[in-house]
Amino acid sequence: MKIAYVCYEIQQRYITADVADEDTLLLHYLQEKGLDITREIWTDSKVNWADYKTVILKAPWDYHDKIREFTAWLDRLHNLGIQILNPYTVVKWNSDKHYLNDIAAAGLGVIPSLFIEKGEKPDFEMFFRHFNTDKIIFKPCISAGAKNTMVITPENCASIQKDGHALLAEEAFIAQPFMKEIQTEGEWSFLFFNGKYSHCIVKKPKSGDFRIQHYYGGTIHDEAIDKQYIETAQQYVDKFAKGCLYARVDGIIANGTFLLMELELIEPFLFLEKHQEGLALYYEALMALS
Repeated sequence: MKIAYVCYEIQQRYITADVADEDTLLLHYLQEKGLDITREIWTDSKVNWADYKTVILKAPWDYHDKIREFTAWLDRLHNLGIQILNPYTVVKWNSDKHYLNDIAAAGLGVIPSLFIEKGEKPDFEMFFRHFNTDKIIFKPCISAGAKNTMVITPENCASIQKDGHALLAEEAFIAQPFMKEIQTEGEWSFLFFNGKYSHCIVKKPKSGDFRIQHYYGGTIHDEAIDKQYIETAQQYVDKFAKGCLYARVDGIIANGTFLLMELELIEPFLFLEKHQEGLALYYEALMALS
């Protein structure tokens, strides 16, 4: 079985002194297990994808910047009959944050969301009334890593609206109430491999910021959490991540209730160094699905 291990052409931004080079760590582990697996860049035109039986989407971190190219590439793999992990239909669904509507409709907890479609020009002050709050997060429906993510307050609303309308001319956005728990308690990530729970971590932003990504100064903590929240995270995976090699359930705990921020099924960092059995569980999941 020949496997392509798909990554992004420039990885350095995501590797810091306190965060392991997870992609290399996992690749070497799988190679040491005897797998015929090769690191490939999804945008590399020289790759003959037909040579591969399975394509693992490990870190195509620039997919959101090249969404049409990425979708066309997925279609090509699918038409060639190549197994994609995670599955083709799941990845296409998960690439656009409109998927949160489906999850909310299924009765699972999601941070309240309002979608503003491409070309619309809403009055941004309406967001405060809609969510009954004075602080809003505004971000693209197809994005990652806090790209073009803005915090809207009554003080900056007018200036943000001007920039926001320009951005909306190009793509759809999502507005959500700013959840203070991000800054006080952090964002939890629950990791699953082939539907089986592995481990969890909590990410916290640096003081005065809201972005939890480590390359923006956020910190990663290995903390215990009540079993009820693991069971809740499992529900999202069971319903929406069937057949997935990996799944990361990201969210906050507000007033004792877990609320989903994102269900990461395309290119999430897996924090494998935070769990001594993480690599083995990933390998076992891959073997079960291949």
